[in-house]
Amino acid sequence: MKKICILGSTGSIGTQALDVVERNSELFEVESLTCGTNIDLFRTQLKKYSPAFAVTALEEDAKVLKKEFPKIDFSYGLEGMILAAAGTDCDLVLNSLMGMMGLRPTYEAIRAKKNIALANKETLVAGGAVIMEAVKKNEVQLLPVDSEHSAIFQCLQGNRNNAVHRILLTASGGPFRGYTSQALEEVTLEQALHHPKWVMGNKITIDSASLMNKGLEIIEAHWLFDVPAEKIQVVVHPQSVIHSMIEFKDRSILAQLGMPDMRGPISYAFGFPNRIENTFESVDFFKLGTLTFEEADTDVFSCLRLAYDALEAGGSYPVALNAANEVLVQKFLDKKIKFTDIQNNLEIIMQRHKPMYHLTLDDILDIDAQTRTEILI
Repeated sequence: MKKICILGSTGSIGTQALDVVERNSELFEVESLTCGTNIDLFRTQLKKYSPAFAVTALEEDAKVLKKEFPKIDFSYGLEGMILAAAGTDCDLVLNSLMGMMGLRPTYEAIRAKKNIALANKETLVAGGAVIMEAVKKNEVQLLPVDSEHSAIFQCLQGNRNNAVHRILLTASGGPFRGYTSQALEEVTLEQALHHPKWVMGNKITIDSASLMNKGLEIIEAHWLFDVPAEKIQVVVHPQSVIHSMIEFKDRSILAQLGMPDMRGPISYAFGFPNRIENTFESVDFFKLGTLTFEEADTDVFSCLRLAYDALEAGGSYPVALNAANEVLVQKFLDKKIKFTDIQNNLEIIMQRHKPMYHLTLDDILDIDAQTRTEILI
């Protein structure tokens, strides 16, 4: 029986992870859960899964829930999340938090020698060098949950000693695939939140629309698989059936395919090295008919180019890129700026950024905080 800690249990990944746990109750049990402010859903989860430890964002919510669930230990805030990840009796930590709040709990869980199922992009985008050094030092497993990185990870099983020629990172293209720069100027929030293939949280859905999501995944792939930027190619694949591919030095290509359902990569990470039977839809090639591929347009979607630039420049550039993007996406969600203001302002911020190198965890957090204060629009 594997004990699971889920950081962010009320979000899209967290709820699907609990579905995997419920369908495989003979394999997994919930040790700890954390949530933000969706207390109604969290209350339902606590009743259903009875974790030993639970965390809310706010102290008052923890106090209220403690009265309702006296057998569960409660905490709150960042320190509570760190306790859930590093201080409980879990075997595996699923980090499905949004944003930079996921970095320190992941780091502390690794130091506590917990295996990590990672669905929080910012952990590696901002803290890749620090995190991967900690993974190596503490000899833990870092299992990717993003569908693309899970696909790459699966393709590499049994091939770790074979040189990778290219990573082919697939992208759906989002809701604005094929748009011109002029057309992109006129898009609405409602359009940007309507992803053609995946159901996700608002922030990651906007990132997918701008292709920043794919840019962040390039940086993640670099750290996860020790592959330089020039060997990571984005391939737009609108059907979202091929989740990513690896080309080896002999030019053979392995691909991982499946229907777009996040329970697939979640269950793979939870069960690794074993596969778990799933009940969702199988790929029907006869219904699909055709799989198509396109080149990503980095002129129209400059976020993708900025991510490549940040990775190649190294140091604090990815930290600044990620922090600025988080702030700008929230401003767009609040209808304070236009969609194209995200990438236009990112360009300016990255040009002005004064880099630091050889970062500590505290350096990363300081640069993240400072970058956010500099965005005044």
